[in-house]
Amino acid sequence: MLAMLLQKPEKIEKNPLQLVEIDKLSIKPDEILVKVKVCGICHTDLHTVEGELKLPKKPLVPGHQVVGAVEEVGEGVVRFKKGDRVGMAWLYHTCGKCKYCKEGKENLCEEALFTGYHVDGGYAQYAVASAEFAYPIPSGFSDHQVAPLLCAGIIGYRALRISQIEPRKRLGLFGFGASAHVVIQVANYWGCDVLVFTRSVEHQKLAKNLGAVWVGEAKDKPPQKLDSAIIFAPAGELVLDALNALDKGGTLALAGIYMTPIPQMDYGKYLYHERNVRSVANATREDGETQLELAAKIPIRTKTTSFPIK
Repeated sequence: MLAMLLQKPEKIEKNPLQLVEIDKLSIKPDEILVKVKVCGICHTDLHTVEGELKLPKKPLVPGHQVVGAVEEVGEGVVRFKKGDRVGMAWLYHTCGKCKYCKEGKENLCEEALFTGYHVDGGYAQYAVASAEFAYPIPSGFSDHQVAPLLCAGIIGYRALRISQIEPRKRLGLFGFGASAHVVIQVANYWGCDVLVFTRSVEHQKLAKNLGAVWVGEAKDKPPQKLDSAIIFAPAGELVLDALNALDKGGTLALAGIYMTPIPQMDYGKYLYHERNVRSVANATREDGETQLELAAKIPIRTKTTSFPIK
């Protein structure tokens, strides 16, 4: 089968991903073989390819926003049958036994495996999924529309929860890429006022079209203080900008898996008055299931650009 293979991390300009023929995949009793139709591109893939995340596996096929059809099922699989449309996300498998799994925090599992990181992912014609961690895809979405929901959507939804945003409150989004353009649709559905901070003129226009009540750059002063904020861009200096815009008692969620160093900060200016800073680490299957149900209900519409695998 054909796959985009990473032998060793390098800057993306050096084209470290190469289209190669690799052996056909085999599955275990609790797994399914998925014929890939679409695989979304996530910023985490860039961190992986460029070596900003230490790789536990080399060579590696990245990609973890996979939409496809079940080609083969393992002996113990009852959730899916051949031909079912399924989605694969970042969380590939957890132990189910550690304290985090037992407390409903499987996203923090000590033995968690991740798609396109510990195991080969979806930049290929076929991929293997752990059947209990794959998602049935709701009707009403094309393959291209639903692919971003499998990471950008799931992590965005968890970031909304971590930010403690409430209906009809003010939410700030710093960076307006894949996750943010899904999150704004959920926040609008909840009646929130969404303020978007991005230096990209194109992204500012998209944010306005999707219902942002205000757009500007990170250093700009918003018309009102924020009740909650989420940083999607992997730039540590944005933490100070977001805290500066946050109201007393507000919560800032850091949604990225990687971030450049956060600058030293003045405690009284940025953190005092019970401002909270929380990171978002991976997501649970419940996050994914709830988010997909909500996406179908709203319904969320994603903006995508398609490329052939090569």
